[in-house]
This record gives sequence, structure tokens and C-alpha cells, in this order.
Amino acid sequence: MNESALSDIRFPGRAKLVALLDTAVTSGDEHQVTAALRNALSSIIPDSEIQLPDCVSDPVEGHYARREIYRSAQHGYSVVAMTWGPGQGTPVHDHCGLWCVEGVWQGGLDITQYELLERDGERFRFRGTGGMIAGPGSAGSLIPPHEYHAIRNSSTDQIAISVHIYKGPMETCAMFVPVDGEWFARVEKALPVDL
Repeated sequence: MNESALSDIRFPGRAKLVALLDTAVTSGDEHQVTAALRNALSSIIPDSEIQLPDCVSDPVEGHYARREIYRSAQHGYSVVAMTWGPGQGTPVHDHCGLWCVEGVWQGGLDITQYELLERDGERFRFRGTGGMIAGPGSAGSLIPPHEYHAIRNSSTDQIAISVHIYKGPMETCAMFVPVDGEWFARVEKALPVDL
């Protein structure tokens, strides 16, 4: 998707959302930026003046949907709305070195963090370090190298929607496929956007 196509996505409250995010991403180092973005997301989600584009309510059969709803030409960050159908989720994955702030807009998501214990070539040993069920209005952040996690909508009948703000466009990531116990194989994954 090119920059001009991104700037054409309009939705109620877009200017307010962008102003809050622009202020947050200029607040200092990556720890200050992600803290400011977490606070901004927590205040944006319940704000009735900001409504995500209608397409965000439509799940995609077979995988969670990724829709980039804004990309900052000035600051470089990308805002992606994800729609999680019942039972949809991710494997353990990284963010290719990009910080990210994630907030739950609707529904609930099970989020499990993983710690990298060791690496042997393209094999990685991870251990789950805890999980949480994140509900509407909750927001968290990932700063590399602490970026490994898995996300799942555990509902059997409801969709979940989350908003992810990345340092830059996240078009690929590494996912980790279980091999043996705590060992996983690294596989590159393209991250296209859905319409």
C-alpha cells in the first residue's frame, strides 16, 4: 500500500488520534515514547469522538486481519488495526526490532510473553514468562529485545479488535514454530495488509 493510499483512509476522530500520537512519539527516548503512547491509547480507546474505519469490524476467514489505518510521513510510525475472529491468533513472534504499543479496542485478547533463553542457529529456546487477558482500554508495549509474544482471541463467538502503533511499517516478522519442548524454528513471515 503506498503513502497516498494510506492518507486517503478517513474515519471520525482521525485528526484527534493523529495529534495525540504525534505528541507522544516526540516525547523522548523509546521508553518515554512507548509510555506516552500507552497513555494516549488508553485515553483514545474510550473516546467516542474517535471511531475506527468500518472495515475494521470485518474479520477475515482463516487469519486475523491487519489493516494499516495511518502512517506518519513526518514521524515514520504506522498504526495498524487488527481484527481477530473467534479463536484466531498468532504463533510466538517478534517485531523485527521495532518497538510497538498495542491496545485492545474491543473484546479480549490472551497475550503470552516469552523470554529467549538461548539460540542455536535458526533454532530458538523460549519460555513463557506469563500471560494476561487484556480487555478494552488496556494497552501494553514491547521494546526489543523483549519483543517475543503470542496473541489469541479465545472467544468462541465474538471478534476482538486491537490497535498497534509501530515505530515504522512492520511488513515482515519472524515467527517461531514449535520443534521440541521449548525449542522453536525461526520462519520469516510477510505481513500483508487486508482490505
